Amino acid sequence: MKAQINRRYGSPDVMRLEEVADPVIGADEVLIRVRAASVNAGDWFVLTGTPYLLRLAFGLRRPRVQIRGRDVAGVVEEVGADVTEFAPGDAIYAEVERGSFAELTRTRARFVAPKPAGLTFEQAAAVPLAAGAALQGLRDAGGLQPGQRVLIHGASGGVGTFAVQIAKALGGEVTAVCSTGKVDLAHQLGADHVIDYTREDLAASDRRYDLILDVAGCRPLSDLRRVLTSDGTLVLVSGGANRWFGPIGRILHALALSPFVTQRLRPLTAKRDGTDLRSITELIDAGSVTPVIERTYPLSDAAEAMRYVGAGHARAKVVVTV
Repeated sequence: MKAQINRRYGSPDVMRLEEVADPVIGADEVLIRVRAASVNAGDWFVLTGTPYLLRLAFGLRRPRVQIRGRDVAGVVEEVGADVTEFAPGDAIYAEVERGSFAELTRTRARFVAPKPAGLTFEQAAAVPLAAGAALQGLRDAGGLQPGQRVLIHGASGGVGTFAVQIAKALGGEVTAVCSTGKVDLAHQLGADHVIDYTREDLAASDRRYDLILDVAGCRPLSDLRRVLTSDGTLVLVSGGANRWFGPIGRILHALALSPFVTQRLRPLTAKRDGTDLRSITELIDAGSVTPVIERTYPLSDAAEAMRYVGAGHARAKVVVTV
C-alpha cells in the first residue's frame, strides 16, 4: 500500500509517500480501506516531536508509529476472526492508533462505528477525534446541564466547531469566542452569542458562565476564572506552547489551584470510545451536528495539509482524501 511516512521528527518536509507492507490485523481488529482522513493538532505534535515530553510515549529518537493520522472514514476490507459486528464492504468511521494517511489502516472493532448515511467520507473523517473530545469535555468533564451558560474559547477550530454544536444539542446557552473572520461561522454553528476577541476583552466582560471549554489555551487561567461563576467548571482541552512540556505546566497549575477554590478546574483526557462515536452519530443523524471542512488535500499532498494546520491557519477541519 502507499502511505505517508515520517521516519524522523521534523517539519512536514520529512514526510514521504512510500510503498509499504499492508497492515496485518488481529482477531479483534478490522482492516479499513481508507477513503478519507483528517488532520488534528496531535498529528502535528507527533510529527515535530514537540513538546519533547511526548517523546517518552511516542519514541525518544524517532517516532515508533511512522504514519500520521488518527481519524479515518472508509470501507471495511477484512475483519478478524472474533469480529462479528462488521463485514467487508461496510462503510465505517473511527479513530485509529496506527495512522490513517495511507491506503489501508487497522484498528480494534470496538473503536469503529457505521458511517452516518448522510455524510460523505470526507465529512465523516472530520468527526471522530475532534467531536469525541468536544463531547467528553462538555458532557463528562464539564457536566453540562440544560440551561447552563457555556463559553467555548476557541470556537472555530476542529474541536471548537463541534463543541458549539454539541453544547447547543445538550441544551446549553452558548457563547463562542473567535476572531473577526470566523464570527459568521460561529453564528452558523448555532452560537447564541459571539465574542470577537480582537475587538472585545473577554476578561473585562460582566457575563458569567457555568462552564468554560478552553480549546484555544492561550489565556491566563485568571482571565477565564474571572468570567466563570463561583461554582462553575473550567475544562482545559489544550494550552501552552512550551517546547519541553507543552500544556503540562498550565494543567498542573490548574490541578494545584482547584482544591483551594470553589470553581472546578479540570483537564480533559480524551479517550477513544466507540460508544461515544455512536452517540455522535445520533446527533449527526438528528441534524444537530454537521462537520465543517475548510480544505481537502490528496494523500500525495498530506505534508501540505500538515503544514497548513501547523501554521495555525485552519478554520474548522482539514481533510486528506485517499
